[in-house]
Amino acid sequence: MSLFEKCQGYTIAREVQAAGFYPYFRAIEESHDTEVVVEGRRKVMVGSNNYLGLTHHPSVLTAAEAATRRYGSGCTGSRFLNGTLDLHQQLEDELAAFLNKETALVFSTGFQTNLGVIASLVGRNDHIFSDKLNHASIVDGARLSYGTTHRYAHSDMAALDRELRRVPEDAGKLIITDGIFSMEGDIADLPAITSLAEVHGAQVMVDDAHAFGVLGKRGAGTAEHFGLEDEVDLIVSTFSKSLASIGGVVAGPEYVIHYLKHHARPLIFSASMPPAAIATVLAALDVLRREPERIEALWRNTRRMQEGLVSLGYDIGGSETPVIPVVIGELERMLQFWKELFDAGVFTNPVTPPAVPTNSCRLRISVMATHTEEHVDHVLDAFAQVGRRMAVI
Repeated sequence: MSLFEKCQGYTIAREVQAAGFYPYFRAIEESHDTEVVVEGRRKVMVGSNNYLGLTHHPSVLTAAEAATRRYGSGCTGSRFLNGTLDLHQQLEDELAAFLNKETALVFSTGFQTNLGVIASLVGRNDHIFSDKLNHASIVDGARLSYGTTHRYAHSDMAALDRELRRVPEDAGKLIITDGIFSMEGDIADLPAITSLAEVHGAQVMVDDAHAFGVLGKRGAGTAEHFGLEDEVDLIVSTFSKSLASIGGVVAGPEYVIHYLKHHARPLIFSASMPPAAIATVLAALDVLRREPERIEALWRNTRRMQEGLVSLGYDIGGSETPVIPVVIGELERMLQFWKELFDAGVFTNPVTPPAVPTNSCRLRISVMATHTEEHVDHVLDAFAQVGRRMAVI
């Protein structure tokens, strides 16, 4: 059997393309924060994770341009060697302070952060306890480690307790959870998780990719939201959402971060974040601190969108956050629904198996602080018209 035979046999994407419902790799020709231009037509963007609307903030753009002129377009090396700038160190200091941790370490992407942290810390006799709906980067990080992974049913604290009881009392244990779950929009039960960690002598790691800038009074994430910053050992996040750039960070005890600096392969063997990306995050973090009203606007828009969808009769699951899944059903129907919304000027993200069950395909909406009431109303009106036309509501 040829190595490439499975590639020749993969036809479903081409079939969807031929039917005119292919939703992926749509090229954006222009971006204007809450609106984008695709195929020459403007769309309201509700598929972005740009929660605070900072990708076009003047301070952010100015900082990116200034950093490029000072440091050049790239670092051309890893953090371990020639790829560490004073900007990296400044960002690590500011993020550690913002997250109330001793220190922090910046990686080139959020995905690499989880790979590096999990695979470096978890050894042969250690155990990982991971929510079944955790992000793919956590799943892959666990696969790369030499430890044993226990996956517990989503937010099922009784199941987590049972798994913790199965392992030797003196074994190394790491409980990993998303703060906000990216396909469901619900929040991890962090109080219960940290209580179980204390009982069983486990460490806790929270991936705040979708919670940074969203949860907590200052936008510091899930631990701040619950007042459990001291009980969470490691906070991981990405810069590709609220912080308007690319990269990732882990924050925690100094001795743990020191170990990761010298053992995390994605850090040691990957080129570091380029200057413009680092400067963007620093500027976005500054805006977050100076303009807390953005968080208030984000939640105001979130409530408006959630209430509007529910009043129309849509199932948004257990969403508690700006991540709002709209359950449509079977794949073909969902893709047709996506296309009609797209043609009506609404850019959403389709979620298909294996990310969700076959009969639970959905469109994921991500609300932004900079959406206007008119934007939200346009989206709701499109959902109303398409939903009635397709007999979904």
